[in-house]
Amino acid sequence: AVVVLDNASGNVLAWVGSSGDFSAAAEVDGVIAARQAGSSLKPFLYGLALAQQRLTAASLIDDSPLALTAENGVYIPRNYDRQFSGWVSARTALASSLNIPAVRTLLLTGTEPFLDTLRRAGFGTLTERADHYGLSLALGGADVRLLDLANAYRALANRGLWQAPHLAPGEPPTQARRVFSPEVAFIIGDILSDRGARAPTFGLENALATRFWSAVKTGTSKDMRDNWCVGFSDRYTIGVWVGNFNGEPMWDVSGI
Repeated sequence: AVVVLDNASGNVLAWVGSSGDFSAAAEVDGVIAARQAGSSLKPFLYGLALAQQRLTAASLIDDSPLALTAENGVYIPRNYDRQFSGWVSARTALASSLNIPAVRTLLLTGTEPFLDTLRRAGFGTLTERADHYGLSLALGGADVRLLDLANAYRALANRGLWQAPHLAPGEPPTQARRVFSPEVAFIIGDILSDRGARAPTFGLENALATRFWSAVKTGTSKDMRDNWCVGFSDRYTIGVWVGNFNGEPMWDVSGI
């Protein structure tokens, strides 16, 4: 599924809900179906930490084994590659999508403030209380819609200002609201465009390194059921979801 938004107007320029006859569930519209977000929510977590002045892009976060007591047992987050990097900057932690630093960041910001930030960013599917999601919210343990996700990234592209997308030409503009300050939105966009900070996980040369300025983030859900890639240039925001709408996991794939 793919959705393309014009940053300035909010117009939906492309909406592809599925691969049609190639899909085992072709009647499901992937632009508005709720799927697990994976790491695609991390930019908003680090944006909140910046806004709260708990972190800067250069702050060091410990990427080492972590075990936390949760209501249903012990919560042990792991990185995608099952490795640890030691002390890393917040810039590297976000760009390289390290999981353990994200959980440590959520411990700094609080789950309730993070959930409030996501709701301000237009994630309409997040209707439960903060304790329902718990610390897994840092790693995208919640269902979101591709349209909401792409439009939230569009808010980053628009200097932290959120506005609903326009599904049809000529629709009147909706009330805008601020998710982040222009300064915070700039820093998050700068991190997501940083090839060097992304290199520890993705390498320097990959499909995320475009010939023009762009900021991009991937996400992979549990059991590889959902792959996300969302990014923006100065003009457009594009969101892509890949997976099986019949719920079957994929194999040997990632958000890249």
